[in-house]
Amino acid sequence: MQTSITRKRIVCFGDSNTWGFNASNGERFPEEIRWTSELDRLLGEEYQIVEEGLSGRTAVMDDPLFEGLNGSTYIHPCLMSHSPLELVIIMLGTNDTKERFSLTSFNIAQGITRLALKAKQTLSGPNGQNPRVLVITPPPIGKEYVQTDVGKSMGKGCDDKSSHLESHLEELLAATDIDFLPTKGKVPMNNIDFMHLDEEGHKLLAKLVFNKIQSIL
Repeated sequence: MQTSITRKRIVCFGDSNTWGFNASNGERFPEEIRWTSELDRLLGEEYQIVEEGLSGRTAVMDDPLFEGLNGSTYIHPCLMSHSPLELVIIMLGTNDTKERFSLTSFNIAQGITRLALKAKQTLSGPNGQNPRVLVITPPPIGKEYVQTDVGKSMGKGCDDKSSHLESHLEELLAATDIDFLPTKGKVPMNNIDFMHLDEEGHKLLAKLVFNKIQSIL
């Protein structure tokens, strides 16, 4: 008789870099390349990774141009639908830098912190408890992005905002019981639009997240 394994579930809640956007062709990276799938492989049979990536997703902002991108309005039903959860991983902030939102880098960090606390307060953890939450700072946007096709949509100053996001997030999250993982200088963006991960970036991020999970779970 085969014994069933109860796998510990982890939700990865993010934007196009969690969805797996491939800037070289505008399509989605194959499953075996995405950092979420690589993380699933590294963690082994004990864990199950749930991909919850959406291109354009923000932490707390409603986008006037596109529907359904505000992470704050979706995270509660999302986490409850996948419960029970061992861990919630949040990696957002890149889209929040868009000029049309008029947010400072500190404002963006405030929004992500608010979102993380909302996730923490759900009863989506084991036995209806609060789940553990890990916030990852997305790698900074390269300054060259403004000269690419995405520059027109993103607007000005996105690289500067994203480069300062990590320090603000670290400061704000230090006063909470939410785990934090910086990526600046450890995981680069691609050399196409300078705001998405390439294949190597996905591998590096997966390994970084794996090591962090090993230390907190």
